[in-house]
Amino acid sequence: MDTANTTSSADSASTARTAHAAHSGASRTVLVTGAGTGIGRAAARAFAARGDRVVAVGRRAEPLARTAEEHPGITPLCADVTADGAPERIVRTVLDAHGRLDVLVNNAAITGRGSLGAYTRAAVGPLLATNLIAPLLLTQAALPALVENRGVVVNVTTSVDRRAWPGNSLYAATKAALEVLTRSWAVELAPRGVRVVAVAPGAVDTPIGEHNGLTPEQVGRLRAWQLAHTPLGRLGTPREVAWAIVQLTAPEASFVTGVVLPVDGGAVVA
Repeated sequence: MDTANTTSSADSASTARTAHAAHSGASRTVLVTGAGTGIGRAAARAFAARGDRVVAVGRRAEPLARTAEEHPGITPLCADVTADGAPERIVRTVLDAHGRLDVLVNNAAITGRGSLGAYTRAAVGPLLATNLIAPLLLTQAALPALVENRGVVVNVTTSVDRRAWPGNSLYAATKAALEVLTRSWAVELAPRGVRVVAVAPGAVDTPIGEHNGLTPEQVGRLRAWQLAHTPLGRLGTPREVAWAIVQLTAPEASFVTGVVLPVDGGAVVA
């Protein structure tokens, strides 16, 4: 008898049983920011489809209501993640409603294009507040609940932070900083049972450009630039990014932490 193979098979079976039990047990509670449109909306719906209870956070009530349409597992929560005290209020609302928090998806972001010579303090502040400070403070506020439930943090970054992005360098820099936090938090929180991962979308068909004041002509030029740097030759969809987010939080991914997963049609490696 091959004892090593027998032991390996037993370990694999045990791992599979544990994963199945976790997956088929009580639904998790998931908090998704920037859930009114795009990737956030798709992620909220993907989690709800697997039976999780989702709190969808955004600044505007109407888009959040559309996110939750025909998805009874989604609860809209209108809040500005950059407001003073907002992280604590958001987490308290989740815990009051559901009694636990298992997954935090830091997705809310703004772009704010501009060249080095054009940036002003007034323009820089909202970018840092939304893309970097808010995820940090929200994760901090959620940490006790995540530790209690051996939860997962998913930070949504961008694959373009790994190359030059003229005219949008500050946005890319905030996402690169969030990836450093992802890796650092993964090591820091591993002993406490919390996993931290990131998903880095490339060119994805979302309205983020329009939401940040780009004209149709500017959006068109941006899309052309993105497609020219995407080997698969097309835009991704929010659902494709949401799939990656959900998969990284699954019990079967319980040995994955600190990873930044590009979902970008090959842009990173081109």
